[in-house]
Amino acid sequence: MSEVEKAFRLFAVYGDTAATGNEMTGKNFSKMLKETGVMDGKFVTSTDVDIVFNKVKSKNARNITFGEFQLAIKELSAKRFKGKATEEALEATNKLMEGKTPANVGATKSVAQAAVERLTDTSKYTGTHKERFDESGKGKGIAGRAELADNSGYVGNYKGAGTYDKSH
Repeated sequence: MSEVEKAFRLFAVYGDTAATGNEMTGKNFSKMLKETGVMDGKFVTSTDVDIVFNKVKSKNARNITFGEFQLAIKELSAKRFKGKATEEALEATNKLMEGKTPANVGATKSVAQAAVERLTDTSKYTGTHKERFDESGKGKGIAGRAELADNSGYVGNYKGAGTYDKSH
């Protein structure tokens, strides 16, 4: 298996848990060409990539195979490296793609700011929210959320609860 085919398979399965790596979607094809530098925005644009993708894929298919991928790269490399011979352009394009893997550009990172710290500090909670946490700030679970029934016979928050038997 060549380096280009390895890169094809890595990008083919990117973002799709059900993908086998034998076929690539248009989205992943575009991502691959953008990240490897084949799509430069000047000679090869995203429109060019979409047009070539639709040209090489089968009529009713949504994906392309590695063979169709090679045809698409051959066509795009002639656009990307104008003035070079077809074989030289294809070789230069393959060098761009060799050993590349999909990157998680713009992946969400957690940010700890003062506002977030203030909102998640359980010692500053008031009212019923305060009852959901113990002194250490750990949640009480269902005991902190559920209103457990008091079957003592007294009204809630009655100060003299439990004193009847002692006085009579």
